[in-house]
Amino acid sequence: MLRPNTLGELKAMGYHTRSVKDEIRHNLMAKLKSGEALFPGVVGYDDSVIPQIINALLAKHNFILLGLRGQAKSRILRALTDLLDFEIPAIAGSEINDDPLAPLSAYGKHLIHEKGDATPIAWVPRDARYVEKLATPDVTIADIIGDVDPIKAARGGHLLSDELTIHYGLLPRANRGIFAINELPDLAAKIQVGLFNILQEGDVQIKGYPVRLPLDVLLVFSANPEDYTARGKIITPLKDRIGAEIRTHYPAQVAQGVAITAQEAWTARGNNNGEENALAPRLEIPPSIREVVEQIAFQAREDKRLDQRSGISQRLPISVLEAVISNAERRALLNNEEIASPRIADIYAATTAITGKIELEYEGEQVGAERIAQDLIRRACGEIYTERYLAIDLRQVLDHFNQGKTVKLSEMATNAEAIAQFNKVKGLMNAARASKIEVESDSHLIVACELALEGLYAQKKVARSAESGQASYTQAEKERPSRRDRTFDDWGSGRLN
Repeated sequence: MLRPNTLGELKAMGYHTRSVKDEIRHNLMAKLKSGEALFPGVVGYDDSVIPQIINALLAKHNFILLGLRGQAKSRILRALTDLLDFEIPAIAGSEINDDPLAPLSAYGKHLIHEKGDATPIAWVPRDARYVEKLATPDVTIADIIGDVDPIKAARGGHLLSDELTIHYGLLPRANRGIFAINELPDLAAKIQVGLFNILQEGDVQIKGYPVRLPLDVLLVFSANPEDYTARGKIITPLKDRIGAEIRTHYPAQVAQGVAITAQEAWTARGNNNGEENALAPRLEIPPSIREVVEQIAFQAREDKRLDQRSGISQRLPISVLEAVISNAERRALLNNEEIASPRIADIYAATTAITGKIELEYEGEQVGAERIAQDLIRRACGEIYTERYLAIDLRQVLDHFNQGKTVKLSEMATNAEAIAQFNKVKGLMNAARASKIEVESDSHLIVACELALEGLYAQKKVARSAESGQASYTQAEKERPSRRDRTFDDWGSGRLN
């Protein structure tokens, strides 16, 4: 069926006005009833955040998402457009998507008065009905609501007090749609007052001239909970107007984090064009590497040396995985290998992707970001080692190092060179194959061996040092007993001084 192009045709087809919140509620109920997935690509919120958003939308509430950085707040807000109709009719030329049956602007009212049923109709797609603004201290009321445009007044011969001279801001342009404000507490209090007033009362003053604009809009916000005290606050009247306050969170399980990182990280290397595809090695990522990378973020979120108020963004494991893959690609290209398969050594080479995404507390500043990043990798490997090497006997491996022997492995070593080094450690290969790590190729076997050594290092049973891209595993230094543990015989024999 052809779309109506005039107001008369629109009336003839039986079109009726529906508010944007009613529209979203109707489409949401249809999706729920059909079992269609909501917010595709958002992982880990099925039993927490998403049900609360659904309840808010069914209640026709404006809402705010509160959460630390990297918790998919903006992605969720932008996905709300999927709940809008595919397109809606509006008066052609209207800056604020005027409803043809109930125009708000002076332009829309004058056009219908002049042309009647011949008023031209434009169709607005759902994506054009979403308006987003990042709140910053320099945002003005003109940005959000609008301002008098002297050029419009001069060209049209209007008085400055005429509504036709107004240049509308972002909020009126979101009429019959969704208006999102990120980092709401950063918005100046006087702007929040104007925002509240136009939503609550439907009017606002621009340059002293009262303007009546009862907008039809779903208002959604995002904010960091710490912003309430760190940089600003939400004024009470506006906060009271927000129907639901929904808390987001980081992934609760490593598997959820792995799924998010796999979805967001750029791992489709060599797919840009045929020329690059011919040069790029084929990528194989062992599952254990993905788990270690994700575990780094989990360890960081529990580390008291890091500022937990600013949060450890999910962008950390995403960036780390991309850097790990790049180091594996570099090794494959230098060694002329067809397959690039990341190793634990590549994770240590990716510390630059960690240091830029953590904020240090005072204790952390004394240690340094790079050392903390390496410690997070060590602890992450220790966690995966505990799961994969449960009940595996590694005494032969420890005997190798207790005899003063060393294993050295360059991050640029070929698979054959790495396996040759690990074969020198009696019992290591057998332990790797007996572990819960899937060993499908030499690359997987190398990772399994690395994890065994890293696990022993995490438990301080072996020592590890690295220099110029080469890691060395040696016998762990024996800790001297503390003063409390020293016996009388120790002191009397002169062994301790």
